Amino acid sequence: MAPPASLASTFRRKALTFWQQPLFTKLWFVPAWFLLGISKALIFTFSFRRLAAHLGTWAGATPWVPVLTPAQEDRAKLIGRTVKTIARYTPWNSNCFPQAITARLLLGVYSIPYAIYFGLMRDATSPHMQAHAWVASGRIRVTGGDGFEQFTVVGCFSGPNTEKAETT
Repeated sequence: MAPPASLASTFRRKALTFWQQPLFTKLWFVPAWFLLGISKALIFTFSFRRLAAHLGTWAGATPWVPVLTPAQEDRAKLIGRTVKTIARYTPWNSNCFPQAITARLLLGVYSIPYAIYFGLMRDATSPHMQAHAWVASGRIRVTGGDGFEQFTVVGCFSGPNTEKAETT
């Protein structure tokens, strides 16, 4: 166990880091933390088929991105940063899928068009495939990084009222 002085300095450092975050992140920290946990629990509890009904409209396997206004892009970027930051502070593994679900929910709250992608990649070191989920909104890769370059898109779900722009 760390000495009390060390605990106090750690707490001070973490509090300072928290207060340096954007207001949006501070306001969404606790709700998004719980959303990540609920998302993780849903993934383990329900089949993908049951979850898919709540991800958006099935858009096939053709990669495309929704068209956004500059204000929507700014908000999508902030949502992505917030979800990725908070995912580092969960005691469970908040990997790509829970982050994608949480980002989808927050984008939905702000009526920002989105697309959730599911991709596969053959792992050269084993006979297994790697799966990945990521969210794009306009030019912003909200969560999951740039999965388009590494993974083959096998499925895509879009939010309501989404205009499509083909990717290249």
